[in-house]
Amino acid sequence: MATQQRIQTSSEKSPVFQFSVRPDKVGIITINVVDEKVNTLKAAFVEQFQNVLKQAQQHSGVKGLIITSGKPDNFIAGADISMIADCKTKEEATALAKAGQDLFTQLENYPLPVVAAINGACLGGGLELALACHGRICSDNSKTRLGLPEVQLGLLPGSGGTQRLPRLIGVTTALDMILTGRQINAKRAFKLGLVDDVVPQAILLDVAAQWILTAKKAAKKQTIMERFWANTTLGRNILFDQAKKRTLAKTKGHYPAAERILHVIERGLEKDIQTGFKEEANAFGELAMTPVSSALRHLFFASTALKNETGSSAKPDNLHHIGILGGGLMGGGIAFVTATKGNLPVRIKDISDKGIAQALNYSWKALSTKVKKKRLSARERQRQMGLLSGTLDYSGFHQTNLIVEAVFEDLALKQKMVADIEALGEGKIIFASNTSSLPIHKIAEKAQYPEKIIGLHYFSPVEKMPLVEVIPHEKTDAKTIATTVAFAKKQGKVAIVVGDKPGFYVNRILAPYISEALTCLVEGETIENIDKALVQFGFPVGPIQLLDEVGIDIGTKITPILVNEFGERFASPPAVDAIIADDRKGRKNGRGFYLYNQHALPFSLGKNKKRADPMIYRLLQVKPKNQLSASEITERCLLLMLNEAVRCLDENIIQQPRDGDIGAVFGIGFPPFFGGPFRYIDSMGTTKIVDKLNQLTEKYGEKFQPCERLAAMAELNERFYS
Repeated sequence: MATQQRIQTSSEKSPVFQFSVRPDKVGIITINVVDEKVNTLKAAFVEQFQNVLKQAQQHSGVKGLIITSGKPDNFIAGADISMIADCKTKEEATALAKAGQDLFTQLENYPLPVVAAINGACLGGGLELALACHGRICSDNSKTRLGLPEVQLGLLPGSGGTQRLPRLIGVTTALDMILTGRQINAKRAFKLGLVDDVVPQAILLDVAAQWILTAKKAAKKQTIMERFWANTTLGRNILFDQAKKRTLAKTKGHYPAAERILHVIERGLEKDIQTGFKEEANAFGELAMTPVSSALRHLFFASTALKNETGSSAKPDNLHHIGILGGGLMGGGIAFVTATKGNLPVRIKDISDKGIAQALNYSWKALSTKVKKKRLSARERQRQMGLLSGTLDYSGFHQTNLIVEAVFEDLALKQKMVADIEALGEGKIIFASNTSSLPIHKIAEKAQYPEKIIGLHYFSPVEKMPLVEVIPHEKTDAKTIATTVAFAKKQGKVAIVVGDKPGFYVNRILAPYISEALTCLVEGETIENIDKALVQFGFPVGPIQLLDEVGIDIGTKITPILVNEFGERFASPPAVDAIIADDRKGRKNGRGFYLYNQHALPFSLGKNKKRADPMIYRLLQVKPKNQLSASEITERCLLLMLNEAVRCLDENIIQQPRDGDIGAVFGIGFPPFFGGPFRYIDSMGTTKIVDKLNQLTEKYGEKFQPCERLAAMAELNERFYS
């Protein structure tokens, strides 16, 4: 592109909006928030943006405007979330939304054609800005993603997104995007009509300029059905009635933003866009003040802070080749995220060709699913598969600088793996064990280079569960910690550094929760009643179904270790031994608390239906009879988890409440709308939590005794967060 004439936009040394003019008389507004990795929109920028628009309009001969970003691989990541957190009242939050609406309406009504040239993330307020432009051209960069993720913060798009998106791409498609917060790539955006063209990044500005010069804009034609859904009373009634039913089935009423989104979009279509804007701003203000949005923003800030932490003061080593020991389900999953998200070559070692084939097939199937859904090209699938290789010996492992061990939970076997790697790498290779129960210092007990040994605990299924626990033992050095945390981030994981005690953090708080559910079962409560109670509370699955998913055999291996270390509060009811003796491992062998073999049934359960196995009650020698309410079951299971989480904080297993909240939400699905165990305790009040624990102690025994720290906090009515 020819040299542009740059125009000074303000007296500021580093203005956010830079205006320049191309030789073809197309103006460019470049957005660049100085000293920040990505562009985010702030209320303080409104006046600056208005000034630069005014200046461009006054510049002689300018034929139109391109709005683009000065950041590599980022257009606008959204609005600055801290602005919402700073709002103290509904009125303040409503005013914030209205200011955004007014600015983008001014942009929409600009007398010259305006096109957004999008490269990289275009999310939230960034997409709302782009929607207000007269056209949108985006790059084919794999990092170009478009979406309105506000619902994930308990909010709705507040700067016109609920009104402009349905009118641009159709109400049904817009509802899907806004209700899920789903991000789409450039090709999908073009197919939906969200953008007008997709081009290589190198010619993005030239194509955008050509769009302006040729007045290329054409109105998107709606299908007959889209006109029916959006423009007729009958169509809207049918569409939104069904949407409300589906939404409530998913949210169970825990996420008010979803219902408000439906109402605001429906009102805008029923009346007019100005009514829609007013409803949107009011709804934004109200939602911003809800405890749900506050909790979800808490998680957002917490996970963002963790992304910027290295785990230690040392600088991490550059990772170049990764080894995986064990080709099972976990090994295959770890290899998959390492190659596909971390873009690192992976060498998998197993004792059999079958194990290697299983691990490679894991990645092939997952990538082929993406190809089938047109989210990945066949060529890219081949490239990513090329990063994976397998071996029956240690050939090729000398190149690695980090190895993840994912073999059976056997201490002697893991110690042998340590010895093998140390002989191979002479202290240059990090050995990261994916153990779920064995203390890391035990694995490192006979090591020559204990400073290179660390725990790296993944959760199943690896490609879906966002959390990993990084577990240094007392001799792990700072560089090993930093490099392991960096490795987890490359895999797209949220990493929390936790202490080296049995169960670490996540499994330790999970164990008493599941154990109490089993106690309720032995007392006669039905499996469905127990699981339903915790799902109604907000967990994605109930504790007994979760045990089936994780593996009953794995749970039974962890429990004795926890009992030995921490005492009888971790013990499962003795009657459960009969279930283990009956070779019930859960879903993986088709024999668990629930029925998995449909052919064994005299009827079909239907899609996504499940039924508890009545044989369980015979094995336990109980007659099922529901006597407890959902709230009683929930209190018993949940309060043990909360009590144990506070113990973990007291023992420095977690470094701060934030890590405990992230670990529980991302590791075991603690209801996000509560913000995590510590945030939940704060919302209920430590006094109330301790009172309930004391009541349960009187009724059910010492395992419910409030831990010392919680009891002390209750006396002073203290909180975990200020």
